[in-house]
Amino acid sequence: MVPHLAEVALRNKTLAWLLEFNNPSARYLTLTKILDRSEETQEVRDSRAAIPQAAPARDILLAQYPQGYWMHPGIGCSPRYRATLWQILILAQLGMPRCPAVDRAVDHLFEANQREDGAFRASKEPGDVPMGLNGSLLWALERLGYGEATAVERAWSWLAGEIETHGLESRGVGRESPTQGAVKVLWAANAVPPNRRYGGLELVSREAAAFLLDASPDRRDGETIWSRLTFPLTEGADLLQWMAVLVDAGYGDDPRLAPARSWLAPKRRPDGAWPLERVPGKLWADVGALDEPNKWVTIRALAVSL
Repeated sequence: MVPHLAEVALRNKTLAWLLEFNNPSARYLTLTKILDRSEETQEVRDSRAAIPQAAPARDILLAQYPQGYWMHPGIGCSPRYRATLWQILILAQLGMPRCPAVDRAVDHLFEANQREDGAFRASKEPGDVPMGLNGSLLWALERLGYGEATAVERAWSWLAGEIETHGLESRGVGRESPTQGAVKVLWAANAVPPNRRYGGLELVSREAAAFLLDASPDRRDGETIWSRLTFPLTEGADLLQWMAVLVDAGYGDDPRLAPARSWLAPKRRPDGAWPLERVPGKLWADVGALDEPNKWVTIRALAVSL
């Protein structure tokens, strides 16, 4: 068998694994992100509708209080990664559809975590508004169907204003580096549909992409999380996410992505899958064993390898 045919056979085997019905989250994400199926097709709608009833989304929802929060009311950042805002972010990565449980969670987020100026807080400290956290939450809110909410518009207005005034280089807060923050900002900008991409948002996207392309993938200030394939993504980014946000923004052919592609390719297993190398911390649900084939990591990797 020639190499080309062998690769096609391997890809088809991998897709069959990803499309198994027992994991509707992976099936939905494969249909939409890898096979480019419309959200309106019946198989996509059926897969997404099944996500809340299956692990891991089911297990996350079982831990939610009726009022909409996880762990405790109020600012929902601690403990990592079981408090409210992390569940919103994780559920969005699973492809969760909008539903009453998610509505309650998002309402609680807006009430407890959002400042008057639109920024999302990580704690009660007035200035604890990490750019990466705000970018991640904006991405999640777009994916979950809240992009047109007034609270989301306020958050975008704050974020765009911060970047226009201060740039990206000086915006690392606490555990966050400026590069990590920029990844999350571009992640969020990529999720906004064209009909809502106003001038300020286009500026955010261009600034974040330019910043990331100038941040060489082989220069990460000793941050080991860059080199480990992660799921779910929280405030930290791995190198795959660095590459993915640039690919989604239209920079897939830029030669500066070549080192990241060379890093990713040998991580692929002989069976066609990529392994889970890092889980950020304690979760409400099992997302797979470390160093074993992982459907969500494989979907992330395939999306930049097409």
